[in-house]
Amino acid sequence: QVQLVESGGGVVQAGGSLRLSCEVSGFSVGMYDMGWFHQTPGKEHEAIACSRHRDETTYYAESVKGRFTISRDNAKQTMYLQMNALKTDDTGVYFCATTLMYGGGCYRYWGLHPWGEGTRVTVSP
Repeated sequence: QVQLVESGGGVVQAGGSLRLSCEVSGFSVGMYDMGWFHQTPGKEHEAIACSRHRDETTYYAESVKGRFTISRDNAKQTMYLQMNALKTDDTGVYFCATTLMYGGGCYRYWGLHPWGEGTRVTVSP
């Protein structure tokens, strides 16, 4: 059974840091592009950080460049998102998912699993 479980969210003051984790079961993390998505009420999931499996090329949305770092430990079947210098705009729910990276962008790959439950991040002023 394919399952992705996000964790590590919480409440933090602006300027603080969090590290999100995504534990994967049911498929090999090392065989897929993976990414993190950010969702706020009334908006679509936005790809903010992605990692290509074959060469670990990364993609970052402009809003998080220089502040967030995506990484993965294929042996542990886990992906991470280190979030530094958090801003109130970073508040929302974060999801991990399989992705496709092309044309300079990062897109959700739907062929393997639905969205998980996500992990909520609240950044206070």
